[in-house]
Amino acid sequence: MISHEIFHTLHQLSRHLTNKQNEALKPAGLYSSQWAVIYVLKQKGSLTQKQLCDYLSVEAPPMTRTIQRLVKQGYVKQLPGQDKREKHVQLTDEALSQYSNWEKIVSDVNNGLLSQFPESSQKELFHLQKTWLKQLV
Repeated sequence: MISHEIFHTLHQLSRHLTNKQNEALKPAGLYSSQWAVIYVLKQKGSLTQKQLCDYLSVEAPPMTRTIQRLVKQGYVKQLPGQDKREKHVQLTDEALSQYSNWEKIVSDVNNGLLSQFPESSQKELFHLQKTWLKQLV
């Protein structure tokens, strides 16, 4: 039953990585879920809330709360879409000016967590993750 152990360990690892990122981002006033939205918007540009939900595999209610927090913080804005129900989410100038600071925080955490693995193992892990993700999406 190694499959149970693999998935249990993946779940544990995911929670620990999220907690590490939350700890690091706390002084900046962000959570990892907010960083995920900011990161995707920076990479892909303006997206609808539905597109964000689909890309990040997050249900609509928690995504709505995350976006509302980011709007309140002044980091994202919502623009009307083609129909009344659709809203496009995009980063504000304030978020763009803060982005490099947040990215450094996350990079420092990530690099610290990966430092014990040789580069070849990091590349292999990344390849396995991308291959698996493609099969699921």
